[in-house]
Amino acid sequence: MRLASYRDASGPSVGVLNGDGLVDLRALTGSLAPSLRDLLAAGQLDRVREYAARASADVPADAVTYLPVIPDPSKIIGVGLNYRSHRDEASRAPVGHPTLFLRVADSQIGHRGQAMKPAASRQFDYEGELAVVIGTTCRNVPPDGAAAVLAGYSCYNDFSVRDWQRHTSQWTAGKNFTATGAFGPALVTPDEVPDLASLAIRTRVNGETRQSAVIGDLLFPIPELISYVSTFTTLRPGDVLITGTPAGVGLYRDPPDFLQAGDVVEVEVEQIGTLTNEVTDA
Repeated sequence: MRLASYRDASGPSVGVLNGDGLVDLRALTGSLAPSLRDLLAAGQLDRVREYAARASADVPADAVTYLPVIPDPSKIIGVGLNYRSHRDEASRAPVGHPTLFLRVADSQIGHRGQAMKPAASRQFDYEGELAVVIGTTCRNVPPDGAAAVLAGYSCYNDFSVRDWQRHTSQWTAGKNFTATGAFGPALVTPDEVPDLASLAIRTRVNGETRQSAVIGDLLFPIPELISYVSTFTTLRPGDVLITGTPAGVGLYRDPPDFLQAGDVVEVEVEQIGTLTNEVTDA
């Protein structure tokens, strides 16, 4: 099942992607559908799946404004340097634990939203990533229990403002400018992705492939990340882990090649979707 958060003339809603359309869930959840986070927290995905199987798409997918898959997560936790190829291009030494940072929810945009290149920077960069969404409240999850707490997967572009990221040893400023966290198009439930590790992840800029890897190349795989993070914080439905980016970011090209207004960036994860965003000047 593929669930999208979006806005149309009637306001924000949640729908199930079905071909070229969306099965709007307002009729199931009330006149104003709760957020996807609310559906996860209420344990309603089985009910949604049954409803969508009997319903026809009633909203054209091209007629909506996509919101971030989870517009209002309580936590977005990013993982840095989690592909060996990216760690090597950054000339960083191996580490024994995941490198983590936080992104705030209101820095996000959805599929087809405009990514805003800050006026304060000349170093706006792309980072194509796999996003993991938590489906249930959990703490101290063992790696072999991680599958039970997953709601699903999506694509993420962790656009980075490199000069601000490098002002200090902490990355917060460079990861939280407005409209620099692209998330979408949809949440794909795990039953649709039987072999996640074999899937390719690619980032294209104006049609040129800049990043390419497979999810199995992660240095800290998803079960380990969920276990590690849930040791120090309670994970809740709708929380997001963005799991790292492979080699090929603009910062380490020769010469460095940063994004400009008008550039179109696509993040594709096989079987999960393609996230597309155009860059605009803030």
